[in-house]
Amino acid sequence: MLVEIALIAEEAVVETLSDAMIQAGALSVSIEDAHADTEDEEPMYGEPGIDDTRRRSWNQSRLRVLIDQDHADAIIVAACNAAGQNVVVEHRVSVENADWVLHTQAQFPSTQISERLWIVPTWHDPPPPPARVVRLDPGVAFGTGTHPTTRLCLGWLDQHLRPGASVLDYGCGSGILAIAAAKLGAERVVGVDIDPQALDAARANASANQIAASYTDPHGLSQCATTFDIVLANILSNPLRLLAPALLARVAAGGALVLSGVLERQADELIATYRRADASLPLSVWRAEDGWVCLAGARTPDANV
Repeated sequence: MLVEIALIAEEAVVETLSDAMIQAGALSVSIEDAHADTEDEEPMYGEPGIDDTRRRSWNQSRLRVLIDQDHADAIIVAACNAAGQNVVVEHRVSVENADWVLHTQAQFPSTQISERLWIVPTWHDPPPPPARVVRLDPGVAFGTGTHPTTRLCLGWLDQHLRPGASVLDYGCGSGILAIAAAKLGAERVVGVDIDPQALDAARANASANQIAASYTDPHGLSQCATTFDIVLANILSNPLRLLAPALLARVAAGGALVLSGVLERQADELIATYRRADASLPLSVWRAEDGWVCLAGARTPDANV
């Protein structure tokens, strides 16, 4: 029997403690913002014009540690001693032994976004043409088509993308939005992410889907002054707020901006932030799903960008 133990750790010891858990015998450790989806969530990113030397972890992180139940307490104690830090155990949950490959695959069925657009893992057969199929397996980067924020962006693309458009996917993760845009007829697609592993995953996914897309980090994007017909950003409200000038600067005259990763209660404030930054591109709620919203708007065609 396995057990998942959730620990709350301070910024200074997160990496040391995570490494110590693995060395002590933990099967896996994942790290997330302890305040995710609350007003205290903290953006972690790099962007031209914003200090790139800032810290790369949260004030408080939640470590989810998967351990053999018989050795759980000993491993936690050994890791904490090695890291020289006591931590708060938030909860522990028993996890039954299973065929984890089959268990994982069962959590990711084919996802139909619209009448024509599908997200299909490689262990499922794709629907026949004329369906537009994005082949994508879960991996190290966010974006499988199952989360409401991703489905909202995909739905917007399916309804609004015109063939031949140029698309910027900011915070591309797995590359799912960029790949879907190409499948729907976009001519030039660029994905941006701060995580090298996400960029590697996005490139591999683009290759597997046989589409042409460019992926780079924010510094690489800063070397190019190009604007885009569509700018997508599926991140979180706080980084979207701070990134407003950078994202708005990438929207061409007459182009569209699409923001997701926004909770319904955060929508009005984010809309106001973007209106103050650029009144020529008014945003509104396009659609909501499970407490999340997708904001979208178009820049006036005669605006100076």
